[in-house]
Amino acid sequence: MPRQRAILITGCSSGIGRATALEASARGHVVVATARSLPSISDLEGSRGIRTAQLDVTVDASVARAVAAMELTEGRVDVLVNNAGYGQYGAVEDVSAEDWKAQFDVNLFGALAMIRAVLPVMRKAGSGTIVNVSSVVGKIAIPFAGPYCSSKHALEAMSDCLRVEVEGFGVRVVVIEPGPIGTKFGDRARASVAKLVGRPGPYAKIYENAERAMEEDFQKGSLPPEAVAKVILDAIDADRPKTRYAVTTMAKTLIPLRRLLSDRAIDRQMRKTLRIRKLG
Repeated sequence: MPRQRAILITGCSSGIGRATALEASARGHVVVATARSLPSISDLEGSRGIRTAQLDVTVDASVARAVAAMELTEGRVDVLVNNAGYGQYGAVEDVSAEDWKAQFDVNLFGALAMIRAVLPVMRKAGSGTIVNVSSVVGKIAIPFAGPYCSSKHALEAMSDCLRVEVEGFGVRVVVIEPGPIGTKFGDRARASVAKLVGRPGPYAKIYENAERAMEEDFQKGSLPPEAVAKVILDAIDADRPKTRYAVTTMAKTLIPLRRLLSDRAIDRQMRKTLRIRKLG
């Protein structure tokens, strides 16, 4: 039976983070579920042993406070699940510099802040696991999702570097790569595209197709967040976890396919899916 671990999870207000907190608690682990808005996770407090804490991954003081509190109360931080994130959509040119920076502040630099905060604790213990929740788009870039894809590509690269750097300290690094998941995350992503539909500009003709593709093509084979949570906990409980776990048929199919197909072949498929023809 896997040993009990103290697990800190970010982004638990809904979706994968919330499901992971519940799954970890059900398996007998000590869980600290966090979110930027504490009321959004108040119902988890006391639920099957789950503790909650306010945590904004973009605020250094908030990160330090949450990690220090967990070390004080639990005496350790065995596992960090970097789940907090969101998707910024739109053409590369259309998305403002501020929105690009905000995307990276949460999805990359927020994860980095958490990693830097827990590593001293894990090194002192001589063990630990860091789980970075990426996405299939961390391997395959989707047009009109440039900020989100870029942040996840960067998270994947950082994870690869980190895995080798901290292995000697007994710390494991795992990447989770979900495909389409039925969560509020997807709703927010589709809403961001919907705002662009009908807006004048060079990409106006494409945004409607991008919205359709997000609703249909890119949602095929979607799974509930509980499916991802089980994979995350299986990795945490494993004696020797894999470095990466693809979740959903789309992720398991497209990620290996990306290594086989040329850039031109991928481009053609993206244009077909988005119904992109010559513009101007």
